[in-house]
Order: sequence, then C-alpha cells, then structure tokens
Amino acid sequence: MVIEDNPDCQETFQNVLEESYNITVVGNTQEALLLLMDAPTTYTLILLEQDLPDDTCIEFLKQRNAQSFLQNIPVIVITGENDENRCYKLGADEFIRKPLSSPDIILARCERTIALYESKNLVQQTERDKLSGLYTIDYFFEYLKQILPLDMGSDRDAVVIDIEHFRLINEIYGRGTGDLVLAEIGVYLQQVLTTLNAIACRASADVFYVYCIHQDDYQELQTALQTILTHYIKVSNIRVRVGVWHYVERGMIDPETWFDRAKSACDRISGNFTISVSTYNSGLHSKHLREERLIRDVYEAIERKNLRVYYQPKYAIQGDKPHLRSAEALIRWIHPTLGFINPGDFIPLFESNGLIQMVDYYVWKEAAAQIRRWKDEYDFTVPVSVNVSRIDIYDPDLENKFCNILKENNLSPSEYMIEITESAYAENAQGLIEVLDSMRKKGFKIEMDDFGTGYSSLGMLTEIPIDILKIDMSFVRSMEKHEKNKRMVELIIDIAKFLKVPCVAEGVETESQLRALRRMGCDVIQGYFFSKPVAPEDFAKFIEKEKSLWTK
Repeated sequence: MVIEDNPDCQETFQNVLEESYNITVVGNTQEALLLLMDAPTTYTLILLEQDLPDDTCIEFLKQRNAQSFLQNIPVIVITGENDENRCYKLGADEFIRKPLSSPDIILARCERTIALYESKNLVQQTERDKLSGLYTIDYFFEYLKQILPLDMGSDRDAVVIDIEHFRLINEIYGRGTGDLVLAEIGVYLQQVLTTLNAIACRASADVFYVYCIHQDDYQELQTALQTILTHYIKVSNIRVRVGVWHYVERGMIDPETWFDRAKSACDRISGNFTISVSTYNSGLHSKHLREERLIRDVYEAIERKNLRVYYQPKYAIQGDKPHLRSAEALIRWIHPTLGFINPGDFIPLFESNGLIQMVDYYVWKEAAAQIRRWKDEYDFTVPVSVNVSRIDIYDPDLENKFCNILKENNLSPSEYMIEITESAYAENAQGLIEVLDSMRKKGFKIEMDDFGTGYSSLGMLTEIPIDILKIDMSFVRSMEKHEKNKRMVELIIDIAKFLKVPCVAEGVETESQLRALRRMGCDVIQGYFFSKPVAPEDFAKFIEKEKSLWTK
C-alpha cells in the first residue's frame, strides 16, 4: 500500500513496484485505515508520505502502535526532511528520501524491509505460544538468562501458576473451552506484566511461569485468575494454584531450578482447597535437596543392592492352623550414609518422575531370583506377589518383561503374582483390562491391592480381571473400633465370595483381628501379627517351620 497524495510520486512507485507486487494507492490515511481494517493480511508493506496535510502521517503511526493488526506490517516513510526522529520513535522501519532515487534502490529497500519483517514474524511465531500469546518455555529461559546480568539490583520472585484438574475442562466442556481459558489467562498475564516488571511463559498444557519483581502477596493474582476460570467453569474442584519462591538466588542457582522449587510449593497444596497460594520455604528446600539426592543415588543403590527386597509372609487362616501361603515383595532402602529410608519418602517421588519403572523392574527380578533360590535350597515354593505401579501399565513391553523374568529363573506364572492398586483400575480401566487379560491367559495371577480406597464401581468389578481381592489395611486396623469399618471389611469379603476369588487382609496386628477375620470368612492375612517384612535370610525360618509341620 502506497499512502501518497502527490500524483507524480504515486506514478513513480507504481512503475517501480508493480512488476513485483500488487499495488494499492490511496491519497490519505483515513482511506488507508479503512482498507487495512477490512483486510490487514493482504498487505506486506506500507509506503507512507511524511508530508501529508494536518500531520496525518504522525497520527497514522500512532494508530499503528495502538492496533495490533497493523503492527505486523512494516512502514517505510517517504520524507524530504532531514529530521526523522519523530517517525523513528513512533515505529517507522525505514525511510526513502525525496527526490526519489533510482528505481533499483527503491525496490531493494522495499524488498529488504519485507524480508526483515518476515524473518521477525517467523521468530515471533516460534517464540510465542499460540494460545496464550506468552513466551514458549525455551524462549522464556533463554531471554531470562540474557537479562539476568542487567537485573541484579532488584529482588525477584519465581511464580508458578497451575490449573488443578485442567483435563476435566476438556472432558466436560470440550477442548474449545479449555483453549479459551488458557487464552484468557494469557491475556490477563500480559496485561499485568508491566506492573509486575515481569516476563511470563506457558510452560506446559496448564502451567504458567512468571519471573517478576518481588511481591509480598500473590493472593490478588490468584483471585483474578480464579475469576477468569469460574467465568467459564462451574466445577468446584477445578481451581488455580500458585507456588512462589521469593527472592530467587541469582548467580548461584540456574533459573530452571527456581521454577522447580516454585512448582514444588505449588504441588504441595494439590488437593488442599483451603490454600491457594504456597511459598517455597526452608522446610521445602530441605525436602527438595533430599529428594534430589535420592534421585541421584538410586542408580548406585540398585547397582550396589542398597535397595533391598524384603518379604512379608501371607498365611491362610481357614483351617485348624494357619499355614504359609505366599509372600509379598516390598522394597527397602538401606542408604550408606542416610541409613534406612522410609518407602513413603521415595516411592511417591519415583512415581512422579518415572524412576519407579526402573525400581519396580529391579524388584521383579530380585523376587523371581529369590523364589528360585528357595526352591533350590528347601525344595519348597513360596509364591511371591510383586507390585506394579500405574506407570508400569503404560509400558508396551510389560508382559514380555515378566515372561522373560520367569524364563530366566525357570519359574511358572503360578509362582509369581501381580499386585495392582484399585486406583489404577479406576484411572485406566479399559487399558488395564486389556493388559491383564493377556497376562492371565499366560497363567499369571492378578491381585487387586488396597481394595476399598480406589472408588471402583461394583459394575467394573464384574469386568476387570482379578484372581485375588486384598482389603486395605486402613479398614482392618480400625475395624474393632469403628463399626463402619467392620461392616466395610465384611462387605469386601462378601464381594470376594461373590466373585469366587480369595480375600486377603493386610495390616493384621492382633490375634483378635485374626479371629474376627476368620469368622467373617477371610482366606489369607498378612501383617505384624505373623511378621514384619524381613530380609530373605530371615524369611527362611518361616519356610523351615512350614516344612516341619508337613512331617508331623
């Protein structure tokens, strides 16, 4: 588009440019704006006469700065004046001086300006997230590292914003609504970036990072974002969580770690709807450092067998005397410097970062090898159940791994049982059914662990492949104190009978619990009443005692 009121200049530009471009010539900025608003993407360059009546050149440049649809079109100002500062300050990209120079120079300057803008737009497309308009995470961290040397004088915070249960928005309202929510949050964050002296990015599907000047309180930010969310969403458990690391340590810790720490603060309040803003503190810092060490040390722990597999016996209790039925393999970590590490400290951690697959595979192999050793030494088979995490279920090679482990140790599937929590069934029922159906056809026994805590439906129970039902220990331990829990235990035992599968109760600690479970019809129990989980060498006494009963 050529905005020029001089007919001779109009003709010159048409003659020079018409072989390479489609030319629109207008005599004033008002007409130009109407055409541009109607079809802004039609134009790749604007040639603007500076000496238009009533200073309309300057007004046009101001309009361009205010209208986002005009900002992607470069402007070359046609000037006969030496003072170009005002136009530069208002965003002019290039100048062509009067009297108009040779056609080749005019054409080259237009081509160069268009090429530069096309390159700039390409960069912007890759540096900006399309939905939110914020930086992508890679550009965010790159820009952050560039500005750090210039930004050492002010206190700064790392802020993580997470939409809890965001996937429900897509599932209930549709992906279009989910995208609209993300876009609105992006718009709001862009509006407050100047106030917060900040930069921001969309870090992942529903997570945003903000690096900003220190604020004492981020509740106002959380409230504003929650308002955006509730405008579109009426489900109460979908909410905005904010995690903050105040006063980031610049120069000593990389920016990625700042936001890892803010994210850990954000994750700490997941499911806690009484708190919406959480701060990374010394307690979280110590926990974070310990977790980093556990992640770093787990490889060596496996190599040196500091991760040890212990075994807790399971006893069949229907009959005159309890007898050894099987065992459960349970992981224990004896760290060379930290000592005994509670499984509750590392199993959830490894589940969150995927390392649980490596740990589980190690346990599976150790357990199979131990079954083989007991068979060889005592001529006695102790079937062992091993835990399969919900992450393992997504491993396409899961079945082959188990088959190869059995083959390596010359075991049959009946000697090796698979424990999967009820919550895993509830989360991924169809996928799990397909995997476990295939494994059962090969002879593996499937045990549903922690039954009563995972909210699976009774209808689902008739479809899912299980061979053993295991009552969660929380019901067993309190069944003598609370009538509701006792009734729950009785109900689960009745369900097992209906499904025609054995029922196992875990967490049995007293003889009165054992007697009560026997009366209810429970088949098998495990717990401290018989033994805590023990090392393989200590488990041998249970085998020896069981064999001695056979000879009597």
